[in-house]
Amino acid sequence: MAYSYKVEQAIRAAAVLHKDQLRKGDMPFPYVTHLVSVAMIVSDYTEDEDVITAALLHDTLEDTDYTAEELQEDFGGAVRDMVEALSEPQREVTGSKVHWKKQKSAYAEQLSKAPDGSLMIAAADKIHNMRAIVEDYFEDHAKFVANFGGKLDERIIAYQSIADVLNERLENAILEEFNQVFTEYKNFIIDVKKTREEF
Repeated sequence: MAYSYKVEQAIRAAAVLHKDQLRKGDMPFPYVTHLVSVAMIVSDYTEDEDVITAALLHDTLEDTDYTAEELQEDFGGAVRDMVEALSEPQREVTGSKVHWKKQKSAYAEQLSKAPDGSLMIAAADKIHNMRAIVEDYFEDHAKFVANFGGKLDERIIAYQSIADVLNERLENAILEEFNQVFTEYKNFIIDVKKTREEF
């Protein structure tokens, strides 16, 4: 990772802002582990300080009380723009919670207009999420199958809409890694569906 003062401040901010949050799964790791992992994946493909900073902070507007104004004041407009483009809509205009499938569709639409740095972070975010899901599955196959939420085909459709945007707009070597992991993930979903049928 391209270490700098700004990146260090982003690591500290992420650790504080997400301090009470845990990752989903059998091993409830602090949520900041995901943010650092995403930033590390991104840093394999760019040394842009703002992109790495935004990767560390990509869930702050969505999952914490940190505001876009505070983000801009602390880390600049470029970081704010990238993080805003990566923040999935949580509520309808009516105030009701957005359905998971609709949320992913709206997210893909946002990415179609997002800054290039946001696309890299989105790819890294999905790479880490997909790998983590597969790892959980193989650590405790039966338990995972029993607890795996959502309709499996909907997950593929939702991720495919994101993949379509990335393949259309993203011009970076991270796209190759994303496509490889996404293919593995789709094969994993097929395996889970077969296993469910056996239970």
